[in-house]
Amino acid sequence: MNNREETLIPKIGVITDVRIDTPDVKTFRVVTPDGKKAFEHRPGQCAMLSIPGVGEAMFSITSSPTNAEFMEFSIKKCGCVTEWLHQAEVGQQITIRGPYGNPFPVDDAFKGQDLLFIAGGIGLAPLRSVINYCRHYRENYGKIDIVYGSRSKDDLVDYDEIINEWVKDDGIDVHLTIDNEQEGWDGHVGFVPNYVKELGFDTNKTVIICGPPIMIKFTLQGLIEMGYDKTQVYTTMELRMKCGIGKCGRCNIGSKYVCKDGPVFRCDELEELPDEY
Repeated sequence: MNNREETLIPKIGVITDVRIDTPDVKTFRVVTPDGKKAFEHRPGQCAMLSIPGVGEAMFSITSSPTNAEFMEFSIKKCGCVTEWLHQAEVGQQITIRGPYGNPFPVDDAFKGQDLLFIAGGIGLAPLRSVINYCRHYRENYGKIDIVYGSRSKDDLVDYDEIINEWVKDDGIDVHLTIDNEQEGWDGHVGFVPNYVKELGFDTNKTVIICGPPIMIKFTLQGLIEMGYDKTQVYTTMELRMKCGIGKCGRCNIGSKYVCKDGPVFRCDELEELPDEY
């Protein structure tokens, strides 16, 4: 059986842990019935999760490939499948297949580079896999900056991991912001695109960005104003993926299929960012 055929065959997954991240985001830990990972993946790849009789949907694998014990998925409640998943408890069986899509170039284009991760809202989830991979192989990368913003402190995904792990690492600076002032928040207040410009980073960095389309659009504009080139900026568009193998056409953007050509793209590879992806 070739790799492509193998990715189409569902494996049984068991939910072994459910973590509440925000009011509408939960992180699910999944293993096979014998307690192993369902398959290996690369940072930025996705998996199809299915609840028989309910439906299936594509999600980023948010745990790093360096985690040998399980896979995690941070899922926002926003539809039939996600609504059902949010009701699932530890021990629930689902099906899982993958991996799908092209990963971030962590072992070639990113190697030896200073990295700037920019995320908005649930957009941090797909980048968590990449960030933790780079933390694991720290010696392969230069300085790492992470800019992350959400509507409120309560909507910051993986907040405990950020505060207890990421900010304590040498050579990693984390810059958090929320959209509006909030009691008990003494950090930065403002939208991510403006905060990136305020921080005024050197233009010698490789940028990885994920978030709502409007945030990506304005952040990219700001980076170009700062002197960055589109060839330095990568994004992921797994929200467009449906079948995962280039058959259904739902993820078409111009001449590209997100599932076959992405979901990771360097920004110069896209004729233009779609408004609605």
